[in-house]
Amino acid sequence: MSSDFESYEQDFAVLSADITGRIGKVPKLVGDEKKQMVANVEKQLEEARELLEQMELEVREIPPQSRGMYSSRMRSYKQEMGKLEADFKRSRIAYSDEVRNELLGDDGNSSENQRAHLLDNTERLERSSRRLEAGYQIAVETEQIGQEMLENLSHDREKIQRARERV
Repeated sequence: MSSDFESYEQDFAVLSADITGRIGKVPKLVGDEKKQMVANVEKQLEEARELLEQMELEVREIPPQSRGMYSSRMRSYKQEMGKLEADFKRSRIAYSDEVRNELLGDDGNSSENQRAHLLDNTERLERSSRRLEAGYQIAVETEQIGQEMLENLSHDREKIQRARERV
């Protein structure tokens, strides 16, 4: 089982390196070459997502005692995949800015900077939202635990009062 996982790992490493190289080339290409490169990168990203799904299935099949190591590797691969997708998104934005600039005859450097800044702010907002959601979840769980404790204490109080009345 772990040999399948390791072969998927190797395939993912080769694929992610190829994707990274192609993403770096996107802003330097022009016209149809650029469109073709964008389409190729999209196909490779989909292939990488499928590899990650296969790897997850393999991790589920691994015995629980050795699953932890593979799970941590999966987290790092998912982070790498997220980084690849973000880099590709940025290169596509640069690509769309260039097309717009060609059509409008605009310099567009400030627009590119604004978009990058907007993307960064959006990512920051998403992270903050996730943290708030996690905090809210913890608060709800804490409230439930507190309520259960109060109910237990109430039952214990009743038992003590009944015992005292019997004595």
